[in-house]
Amino acid sequence: MVKLLLWCILAVLCWPLALVALVLYPLIWLLLLPFRLVGIAVEGALGLVVALITLPLRMLRAIV
Repeated sequence: MVKLLLWCILAVLCWPLALVALVLYPLIWLLLLPFRLVGIAVEGALGLVVALITLPLRMLRAIV
């Protein structure tokens, strides 16, 4: 919603720049998509490593 409001303000102030932003936004989103996917994969891998490292401590807490 904030992006739409900012775009509307930009359209009022400088409509050619708003049209350029409207065209370039999907292209930039497509360019950044692989980086987001890599970020999700790295976050999942690091979460698995943290879970494996803290597993013995959690098991000890459950026993005691």
